[in-house]
Formats: sequence, structure tokens, C-alpha cells
Amino acid sequence: MSKMSYAEESSGNVFADIGLQDAGAKFVKAQLAFYLSNHIKGLKLTQAAVGQILGLSQPDVSRLVNGRPTGFSTDRLIELLDNLGQDVDIAIRPRKLPTRVHVPEYEAAE
Repeated sequence: MSKMSYAEESSGNVFADIGLQDAGAKFVKAQLAFYLSNHIKGLKLTQAAVGQILGLSQPDVSRLVNGRPTGFSTDRLIELLDNLGQDVDIAIRPRKLPTRVHVPEYEAAE
């Protein structure tokens, strides 16, 4: 016997999907931190060397590389990417509305 349950397709923003306030801002900051972390890792430099380039302490670079951008504003993350020779583009487009999909749920046979 199967039951029907529902799953919603993601909006593309996990922060909005779980109902957090300022979800758009949180998502933008997370994306910037992700790209910054990947770029820093790709430089193949020590965190101390990256810190000297960016004017940050090694612990701050470590936080960024490990996906913890607490204490960095969105503007600061953009500035850091710019200092590393990266262009940041902002795109504005209509929002996608989530759709509901039926997902069959099966009970385990006993």
C-alpha cells in the first residue's frame, strides 16, 4: 500500500525554502562566500599569503575558506573578490514560483 505525500520543488534559495527572514540577502552572501572560498583554494597559496594580499588575518581567511563568512558584509565579500581580480555581476530576473510534485511514499513490507 502506498501513501501520497507532497514535496515542493526548491525555489533555488534554501534560506527562503525554510522560511528564514532576509532569505535573499543570506543567499547572496552564501553565493559570494562560496565563490570566494573556491577562488582562494584555487590560488594554491597559504592562508597567511592570501591574508597579506587581502589585508586579512590568517584566521579570517580560514573562516572564509571554510564557508563561515560571519562578520563579513556582502559589500566586503564583493570587495575581496574584486581584490582577487574577479568581476561580480548582479542579475535581476522574475522569480520562479515553486511547484508541487507528487512523491509516492511506500510503507515497508512487514
